[in-house]
Amino acid sequence: MTIETLASRAAGASIELASMPSAEKNHSLACIRNALQEKAETIIQENQLDLQKAGRENLPLPLMKRLKFDQSKIQEVCKGIDSLIALPDPVGTTLSATELDKGLELYKVTCPIGVIGVIFESRPDALVQISTLCLKSGNAVLLKGGSEAARTNRILADVIYKASLEAGLPAGWLALLETRQDVAAMLALDDYIDLIIPRGSNEFVRHILNHTTIPVLGHADGICHVYVDKDADIEMAVRITLDSKCQYPAVCNAAETLLVHSEIARQFLPLARKALEEQKVQLRGCEKTRQYIPIAPASEEDWKSEYLDLILSIRVVDSLKEAVRHINTYGSGHTDAIVTANRQAALYFLDHVDSADVFWNCSTRFSDGYRYGLGAEVGISTGKIHARGPVGLDGLLIYKWQLLGRGHIVAEYAAGQKQFTHRPLSKRWNPV
Repeated sequence: MTIETLASRAAGASIELASMPSAEKNHSLACIRNALQEKAETIIQENQLDLQKAGRENLPLPLMKRLKFDQSKIQEVCKGIDSLIALPDPVGTTLSATELDKGLELYKVTCPIGVIGVIFESRPDALVQISTLCLKSGNAVLLKGGSEAARTNRILADVIYKASLEAGLPAGWLALLETRQDVAAMLALDDYIDLIIPRGSNEFVRHILNHTTIPVLGHADGICHVYVDKDADIEMAVRITLDSKCQYPAVCNAAETLLVHSEIARQFLPLARKALEEQKVQLRGCEKTRQYIPIAPASEEDWKSEYLDLILSIRVVDSLKEAVRHINTYGSGHTDAIVTANRQAALYFLDHVDSADVFWNCSTRFSDGYRYGLGAEVGISTGKIHARGPVGLDGLLIYKWQLLGRGHIVAEYAAGQKQFTHRPLSKRWNPV
């Protein structure tokens, strides 16, 4: 079957999905969850084959960690599905209601985007999250995962698709693409596909942007910062730094640069160094940092690097404003955190750091759709269009204007025979 045929089928299925009752979508999600649990052993076996192949090809360790899909990962994605089921249906929500005139009512109502093409990295759990989020939000989806996870992606897509068809979803609502040629073909199908979400390197995202006329939503690098202010609680700052860097270093919301105010550096840096090096973190620091702790020098390139590994660059700054300037210069607009007991400093940071996620006294690792209560995420957006930060259900929706009249015509208003009232209505749209 050609990619154009798959996209055409998805477009047809998306019309049916858009009006599917919430109970039917939730039933399909429950069937998918049950099927994943029933097929867990087969899924893990296929993933082991991917891991063995990746090992022979010397895949970098951070990517190996992302590729692994074991029993705990299956349990995790199933919990994500349960959280999706528990969420209210996002489709059909009234965003605003206005009386234009007596008997002429205008409603702004949420609806699915349509067909979404998602190109993602070597995390098989992303396939489950993306497909189930699209289902709940009423979107059809074309999926392309990394070639290193080919077997795992294939079995997951097969299990999900078969379970959803048995539950009553329309045929063609999900399809798996497997080659770069498939991606190139998909990027040309603007008649069928409404949105592309690429997850990968800056270079990769730029390539997608330059080779399609379809709208693109996504992020490139995850260069995240923790800034330890002069008024930080030192014990808290060490805990947050450690979690931001070490809890899972191979993901885009892990911290890559630590900024430290010069007034607290002498107290904080030796304790941070000890805690980080106990976790095998390689430290690189600016000239000022190296006056306090003996570590390798950091280069200009380090401030621009997404390591996705146990490596952390450290810079000492003389002010909050200098820290903010550094983040806005070198950061990727993903997630940045301040540790401070000073409320005014925190508010300045929250207002002036130009990132999708800006935190006060907590780890950068909280930047996640599941942790936000969004029912997992289809990706992270650092852009400034309709969705920003972790893209959950809301980011997979758009809206339509629905106008209900009683024979109203524009000519009467143009002639001055009738006047608009433009009165806000408190009621929700009711199709009955």
